[in-house]
Amino acid sequence: MDYNQAIQFLYTQYPAFEKQGGLAYKPGLGNVLNISAAFNNPHTAFKSIHVAGTNGKGSSSSILAAVLQSAGYTVGLYTSPHIHDFTERIRINGVPIPKDIVVDFVQNNTAVFDRFKPSFFEITTILAFVWFAKQQVDIAIIETGMGGRLDATNIVQPEVSLITNVSLDHTQFLGNTIQAIASEKAGIIKAGIPVVISELQQELISVYEEQANALNSPLIKAFEAYTVDTIITASEHTEISITDHVLKKIIALRLDLQGLYQSKNVVGVLTVIDQLKKDGWAIPEDSIKEGLAHVQQLAGFKGRWQIISQKPLTILDAAHNEAGITLSMQQLQLYHKSIHIVIGMVKDKDIEKVLSLLPVQATYYFCQADSPRAMPAAELQTAAAVNGLQGQAITNVNDAVRAARKNAAPDDVIWIGGSLYVLGEFVSE
Repeated sequence: MDYNQAIQFLYTQYPAFEKQGGLAYKPGLGNVLNISAAFNNPHTAFKSIHVAGTNGKGSSSSILAAVLQSAGYTVGLYTSPHIHDFTERIRINGVPIPKDIVVDFVQNNTAVFDRFKPSFFEITTILAFVWFAKQQVDIAIIETGMGGRLDATNIVQPEVSLITNVSLDHTQFLGNTIQAIASEKAGIIKAGIPVVISELQQELISVYEEQANALNSPLIKAFEAYTVDTIITASEHTEISITDHVLKKIIALRLDLQGLYQSKNVVGVLTVIDQLKKDGWAIPEDSIKEGLAHVQQLAGFKGRWQIISQKPLTILDAAHNEAGITLSMQQLQLYHKSIHIVIGMVKDKDIEKVLSLLPVQATYYFCQADSPRAMPAAELQTAAAVNGLQGQAITNVNDAVRAARKNAAPDDVIWIGGSLYVLGEFVSE
């Protein structure tokens, strides 16, 4: 079995949300605990930070990893889904898990898989935990897959938990209100373990307080500890000025991620770092600044307001739900230039809501990622027309990007997104 065969085996033999959507969703911790026990409970062999949220959890996880690496720690990072290659999900100090390790894990453990009938995500979660334990990481940043309470990652006992924000997404599994979804995210709160809330959402505070109080867990509100004063974007970085209300000082930070929404994530990350420092972790201020300035390099992070070329300005953004698209479009329209949008979506999202948030004045190129969940380009084009969005249906992602580049003037803007699967198929030329 080679690497491609191993990945194909995982996708075809075990239910994968990326391929099958809800049919692959296996909520609950009983199965993953049984599988972990078969591997000697690797999740108990390393320290961790557990991160949940609708948007911002991947960014926050990567920023945390970069900061801790800069402080000299060996840091595991588990995120999902991947953009280009499966190994991106599991990293140590930014380096993806070796392909031969993936092959050996799949090839040598089919009996365990056959016994417990795990989902694709349960297998990848245990693989990550086994790898982090074997490599003796100092700490691992663990991002939930979906929700929190019943997510396979929720068997870890972290040093601190982080909840970024909540909006309507995966409602068929997590609930139809943001309060219900927040309750699922709050399921990562553990007895006596501090939890940080990144973003002020007034209607959700009581949800977090109720869960934290029930478990005697310190609830730390990042938005009370820090306030973002100014955000200035440059061609390759973002300058952020933040007030530290505890130390009564202004902090000037440079972040190599350019989405304006990242400032919310930075506030949560700084608060998590403060908690770790209280617990004895050595994280100098210089390391914080170094990590923030080199997230892409240190953590291998990409696909969030990622500028890949200047003429025309071309942006890759993983925004795919109501909250993410809202923030992305707000920033996009600050350019006051002609906009070309290459977009593909999956069928199980709130398509109509997302389309209603897109700018009517843009030129559209509707595409379709190579996924069973992808909405056909022509159907997306038809749905978009109802909202006054006009453009071409071009099934192949890279053909759609080529068409946008052909039509765009040097001073125009091209935005590529709507789905991580679209970003995964895009090949920079």
